[in-house]
Amino acid sequence: MVNVNIKKDINLENSRPHDLAVLVYDKLRLTKQKFPLPELQVLDDFFDCLFFLSMCKEESDLIRVTVTFIDPSNPDPAPPKHIVPERWSCIAFEQPIAMNTKALAKLSKAADPASSSLAVYYDETGSLFIWGMIDQAMHYQNFLNYESDTGSEQPGLFQVSVSDIGTLHVLFDYELLATLKQNVLVKRYLDVLTIGPISKILRKNAEFLKVNLRNYIETAHPNEQYGDWEDFLDGLWIQTFSRLLLKIQNYQHGGAILIADDSIDLDVKYRIHYERLTLSMVAHAKAAIDNFVSESTIEGGIHAGKRSISKALYLRESGSFYDKQGTGDEIKGAINFIASQTCVDGVVLFNRNMVTNGFGAVLRSKKMPRKIYVSSTATATSKSLAAHDPRHYGTRHRSMIAYCWNHPTSLGLVISQDGDIRAFSKIEDKLIMWENIKTQQYLTDRSQNRKK
Repeated sequence: MVNVNIKKDINLENSRPHDLAVLVYDKLRLTKQKFPLPELQVLDDFFDCLFFLSMCKEESDLIRVTVTFIDPSNPDPAPPKHIVPERWSCIAFEQPIAMNTKALAKLSKAADPASSSLAVYYDETGSLFIWGMIDQAMHYQNFLNYESDTGSEQPGLFQVSVSDIGTLHVLFDYELLATLKQNVLVKRYLDVLTIGPISKILRKNAEFLKVNLRNYIETAHPNEQYGDWEDFLDGLWIQTFSRLLLKIQNYQHGGAILIADDSIDLDVKYRIHYERLTLSMVAHAKAAIDNFVSESTIEGGIHAGKRSISKALYLRESGSFYDKQGTGDEIKGAINFIASQTCVDGVVLFNRNMVTNGFGAVLRSKKMPRKIYVSSTATATSKSLAAHDPRHYGTRHRSMIAYCWNHPTSLGLVISQDGDIRAFSKIEDKLIMWENIKTQQYLTDRSQNRKK
């Protein structure tokens, strides 16, 4: 009974847009805002409209749009002291438009979620209306997808993203509050890439990167302590893996990744040896360390009262800065190259060093466990596990379950066409499955390093 209750607390089945409205209503009241807040009925109407919108099409395309709930009379009630050039702005329509599915569907073609959102609010009668658009959304998306280290705060009371049929994501600034996926309300995504058994596997796989950088630091920067950089290297490895998963999700084709020690029980249709992703991470880390050391030396000289820096030091600092940018772009290109291979039916095969050894692979293991255990936490503690019958899953999932069951050191991930990611690994005598995996860089602490 404990397992079942935990499962239902995280993923509430038979949910409706009203349940999402209640969550947002409670969240708004906890924020203790000084300005008026919408009544529950307004939020009910708002989420009902967006839910039905997600089932519409415009010019034969599914609707994908972001809507910001923001007051036109006071859109920026607490602006930061320093406003960065790329910060968002509101562009009002000459006349507001009544909010309904038809109007939203039409406007969605002009509001790509990667670049903008639609501004929505309500009047004194509780009627909803679309009053404008908000720009510069690409910087927000870049931060969420690990393409940028910083991002400005987000406008309005909250944002809602329509990403698929019956799928609504609610965000407060950079915090993902919940997702309604058809009839399931997901209130928490599992951070398995930074916590728990999967994180341990990935960090162990980063040993190639760490050995290279330890030797480099000892040789090129003997005054630096390797221990001060270990968290950075773990973060680079895991963020790169997250970016790969995000890119595969964006194709909306579905795919699978297998990290394994060998090719036993695998029929690899297209064998390759592609190590550029790993090598570019090594080069990027070296450039980041070079740049940090050069900048620190310059800052130390300034604090010591020096009025100039040497030409050689300036060239080292500027050169390492551009190397850092260039190797960052190289990582992005390698991620795109690998992600596209998942559009071929079959599995993309990696070794422990994140070197691609082939794609279009078929998993040949047949022996299945009698049960698999779905974990409601990243750490997969015994109380968080619920037993499931593996036969209830599709062919792609069953193949991955069988392979990971027969090869205990392997790690498998299956990405569905709708973007769901499930991870599989054998822990002791159980085949564990994690779902609702966190891939984007959501934050709950507003004090994190972001531009204001």
